[in-house]
Amino acid sequence: MTTEAYLAFLAVGIALVLIDGQIIYRSGRGYLENSYGDAAAGASMTRLVTVLFHLVTLGLLALLSTIPLGDGDLPGVVGRLGVLLLVLALVHAITLALLGRMRGEQVGEAAVANRRISAREADRMPTTTVTPVPGQDGRNPDVSPSLENRAPYSAS
Repeated sequence: MTTEAYLAFLAVGIALVLIDGQIIYRSGRGYLENSYGDAAAGASMTRLVTVLFHLVTLGLLALLSTIPLGDGDLPGVVGRLGVLLLVLALVHAITLALLGRMRGEQVGEAAVANRRISAREADRMPTTTVTPVPGQDGRNPDVSPSLENRAPYSAS
C-alpha cells in the first residue's frame, strides 16, 4: 500500500470516527440531561463517554491501518474501510448500551429520591387513625389482602 492510499484511509477513517463521535455526543447529552434533571452532570457524563469512544475507535483505526489487506491500493483501502465501518458500528452499539445503562441508573436514583421525599411528606401529614389490614403492619398498607386466603396479595 502506498503512502497516499495509507493517508487517504487514515483521513477517511478519522473523519468517520469524529462524525460518529459528534452524533453520540449530541444525542447522548440530550438523553442524559433529561433523565436526571441536572444538565451539567448529564453533559459531563456524555463527554466522558464520548472521549472513551474516540480513544477506542482511533486506537482501533491505528491498529487496523497496519494490517495488510487486499492486493492493491484501492482494494486495500476499501477493505480496511469496510472493516473500520463494522468495528465502528460495534463500538457505537457498545457506547449506546453504556449511555442507556447510565440513564437507567439515573432514573432509578431519581425514583428512589422521589420515593424518600414522598415518604417524608407522608410522615409530616396529620396523623389519622387507620385500622391496619390484617396481616400487614403500619398505618399505610400498600395493598389489601386477597379475599380467598386472608393473606397479603401476591402477583404469582
